Amino acid sequence: MTAVDYQHLLVARSGDTVRITMNRPERRNALSAEHLTELLAAVRAAGESDATGIVLAANGPVFSAGHDFADVAARDLMGVRDLLTLCTELMSAVQSVPQVVIARVHGLATAAGCQLVASCDLAVAAESAGFALPGGKGGWFCHTPAVPVARAVGRKRLMELALTGDPIDAHTAERWGLINRVVPDADLDTAVTDLLARATRGSRAAKALGKHTLYAQLDRPEADAYAIALEVMAAASQLPGAREGMAAFLEKRSPAWPD
Repeated sequence: MTAVDYQHLLVARSGDTVRITMNRPERRNALSAEHLTELLAAVRAAGESDATGIVLAANGPVFSAGHDFADVAARDLMGVRDLLTLCTELMSAVQSVPQVVIARVHGLATAAGCQLVASCDLAVAAESAGFALPGGKGGWFCHTPAVPVARAVGRKRLMELALTGDPIDAHTAERWGLINRVVPDADLDTAVTDLLARATRGSRAAKALGKHTLYAQLDRPEADAYAIALEVMAAASQLPGAREGMAAFLEKRSPAWPD
C-alpha cells in the first residue's frame, strides 16, 4: 500500500493492521463528499494490501455525525443521489475487502456515522459512545443508514431508533447487537487489538472467502443461504489453508499456514 496524503484522514500501518482514522474533528467527522471519497480510497487501498485487519477510528469528541449538511444542502436531487451513491459504495467496500474491518467507536456515531459502524464486520465501543438515527425527529429521515442497522438489530429495535431518532448508549447498542462489546474508555484500544487479533488468526485466504460468503448468504431465505454456503464450503475444502489445517489437526501439530 503506497503512502497517500489525505486531507481528512490519517492512515498508518502497524504489522498486519491498517488503521484508518477520520481526522475532521472540527466538523465532528461529518461525511462530506471529499471525506467519503478519501475513506473509500483508503479502504480500497488497504483491501489491496497484504494486511489482515483494518481498524476504523476517529479523532475528536465524536466518532461521526453522519452526512455533512453543508454539503447536502448545496446539492440538487442528482447531486444528493450522487452523494448517497458514494456513501453506499463505501459501505459496500468495507464489507467486500478481504480484511476483517473493526470499528473503534468513541463518542457519538449518528446517522451515516452509525451506518458506518453497522457496516463494519466488528465493532468495539467505549462506554462514552452513543448511537442514533436522528432523522426520525428531524426533516430528513435516515433511509440509507437504516439499511445495515436493520440487519444488525432487527425490526422492532430499528423502528425505535429510526422513528424516535433518540440515541442509545453503548451498553444498549451491545445488547441490541449493533456492536460486539463495550469497554471502559481507557481500555478501548486494548479491546480492539485483542478482538482483531482473534478474528484475523488462521489462513488469510480462508478468512477472506469466509467473510465474502457470510455476507452473500446473510438475510437470504435459509434454503438459498445453504445453497450458497454448501458450494463455497465444498470448494474451500481444497484450498491450501484448509488442507494444512486438517493435516495439522490429524497430525496433532501446529499449522503452518501457506498464505
